[in-house]
Amino acid sequence: MTGAQYRLSGVALDCSFGTRDTRVEREQALAIIDLLETNTFTPIGHDGGPYRLKIETVDGRLALHVAEDNGVHIVSHYLSLIPFRRLIKDYTRICESYYDAMSRPGPERLEAIDMGRRGIHNEAAELLRERLSSKVSIDKDTARRLFTLIYALLARNAEHRILSS
Repeated sequence: MTGAQYRLSGVALDCSFGTRDTRVEREQALAIIDLLETNTFTPIGHDGGPYRLKIETVDGRLALHVAEDNGVHIVSHYLSLIPFRRLIKDYTRICESYYDAMSRPGPERLEAIDMGRRGIHNEAAELLRERLSSKVSIDKDTARRLFTLIYALLARNAEHRILSS
C-alpha cells in the first residue's frame, strides 16, 4: 500500500446556501488546492483510497462524508461543533481584524494579528485531529486545511449561529 492511497483526491463543501464573502471564498479555494496537493487522510479500518470528502452541517453538527475515489460511500462521521465554538468565534474575530489591518499602513499590526490567527488556527486543527482520531488519521497540515474549509462552510452558512452567538 503506497502513501498515495491514503489521501484525499477530492473535497467538496455543501454550499447550497447563499451567503458569499470573497475573502472566505478565496481562503476556501486556496485550502482546497493546498489540501489536494499534499494531504494524509486514512480512515481507520479501511484498506486505502484515494478518497473523496464532502463536508456539510446537518442538524447543527459537522458531517464528514467519506467515499472512495469512484464515489462509493464508505462512512459518514458527525462531530459536535460545540467544542469548536470558542475557536471559531475567535478565528472569525481575528480574521476580521486581519482584513481591517490589511487596509492600513504599517506591517507591525498585521504581523501581530497574523501570529494570533495562526495560533488559533493551529489550536483548532489540533482539536480537529483529536476529535477525528478514532475515525480518521490526518496529519497537522491536513487538519489545518480542513479547519479552514470548516470555517468557510460555517462562515457561508448564514443560518448557523456558531459564528454570531
